[in-house]
Amino acid sequence: MAKLGKYIKQSDAKNSDGIYTLDNLKGISIQKCFIESKADMKDVSLTPYLLVPHNYFAYVTVTSRNGEKITLAHNTTNNTYIVSSSYVVFYVSDTDSLLPDYLFMYFNRPEFDRYTRFNSWGSARETFSWDDLCDIDIELPTIEIQKKVATIFNAMKANQEAYEKGLDDLEQALSINIEQFKHNSPRVAVGALLEEVDKRNNDGKITDVQGININKEFMPSVANLDTTDLTKYKIISNNQFAYSAMQTGRDECIRIALFHEDNPVIISPAYSVLQVKGQEALAEYIMLWFSRKESDRYGWFISDSSIRASLELSRFFEVEIPLPSLEKQQAVVNFYNARHLLKKNIAKFSNLLKDVCPILIKGSLQAV
Repeated sequence: MAKLGKYIKQSDAKNSDGIYTLDNLKGISIQKCFIESKADMKDVSLTPYLLVPHNYFAYVTVTSRNGEKITLAHNTTNNTYIVSSSYVVFYVSDTDSLLPDYLFMYFNRPEFDRYTRFNSWGSARETFSWDDLCDIDIELPTIEIQKKVATIFNAMKANQEAYEKGLDDLEQALSINIEQFKHNSPRVAVGALLEEVDKRNNDGKITDVQGININKEFMPSVANLDTTDLTKYKIISNNQFAYSAMQTGRDECIRIALFHEDNPVIISPAYSVLQVKGQEALAEYIMLWFSRKESDRYGWFISDSSIRASLELSRFFEVEIPLPSLEKQQAVVNFYNARHLLKKNIAKFSNLLKDVCPILIKGSLQAV
């Protein structure tokens, strides 16, 4: 047993000569991976940004309001990234004793997230500092055992990345097909295709409360529902839409999602539940249209400007979308269904990776 600080060192190397550009700029998600930065970089100098070369780590010290997780990532690519100077960048300095891949597995465990949250300190913003990270007690198996378990983890991770590459290909195919409809299909108002339904959870039997995230997907509600009367909540069933009129300056997206599950759930009374009327349109096609960035931009443009901009349902119903034949709709919906299935498999694989990390770490220590 030794302190983690024995094996790692902080890096303060900056993009001082400006070699690295916006193409190299990354943020970090709570899923512990590098993502495209969402920051407004207009007129921002990149020279103070920190370098994250191959096999280096970066993390955000702030843990409050972060989904009970620490935001941390490992650069396994051959590219050098740059990240905000508010991040902490570090690397394994003693690779004879600690494998970087093994350390990332250690960080991937739910136990590590719980430890960092419990040991975060502060008032307005709780943080898990570099000193706190270095003070962790860590037990290590031999480097040979670390390599064996890391090989298993990396093989599973490669499978997940293959799924994600397939998802990117599907997204591109969908985008090309949808784009064609703009120029050769008649436009129809959304109100002629969708209608509102209002079925309440009167008997209180349904307790699964869902909301919509910015990716237009359903997710468990994050609201405190301890004293909430769920009988007022709306029931949403398979192939129905949940729609929220509220837009936000940060997200700038139309808040709409198509529910795919067999068992109904309930959503906030503030949402509208919509369903296809008539036989001219497929629900999945409509969802595909409003999944486009261009649709989001237009929705934001026509939203009422106030403290919280909104796209009221009546105005949303006035939006016109191209409506090709059912045969053409079905062709792209087949891609949509494949994408939905692939997303579910990626989510399952991601959860499996997180579940397997504690098992592999525990097994490696028992093999000592």
